[in-house]
Amino acid sequence: MENETAVTSDSMNSTAMEIIMKAGDARLSVSGALKACAEGDLAEVDKKLDEAKRQLAAAHRLQTDIVQSEGEGVKHEHTLLFIHAQDTLMTIYSEMNLVRQLKAVFQRYEDRLAALERSNK
Repeated sequence: MENETAVTSDSMNSTAMEIIMKAGDARLSVSGALKACAEGDLAEVDKKLDEAKRQLAAAHRLQTDIVQSEGEGVKHEHTLLFIHAQDTLMTIYSEMNLVRQLKAVFQRYEDRLAALERSNK
């Protein structure tokens, strides 16, 4: 039996704004991680990426709740703002993954320099 409950565009827009705000906070953390990476502070990179991961997880939970409820038969009035929120969330996930890879490159570089310095002593 299909659930006839409908989620209005106002409710969808409210959820979308929550997703965008949480994802925006994550973007600030990712930007901080990138800055720390450029400065060679790899411990700070990890701290900032952990913050971003928690923020993105909260945003993702909101999106997942919508997707799951739709699968249960709840009808949603999808809005452009909700689509934008999903796009923002996925973009910041990509940014976080890129910074994670850059950190690995910098870590390898640091490890190679340290090994070279040890071998020259």
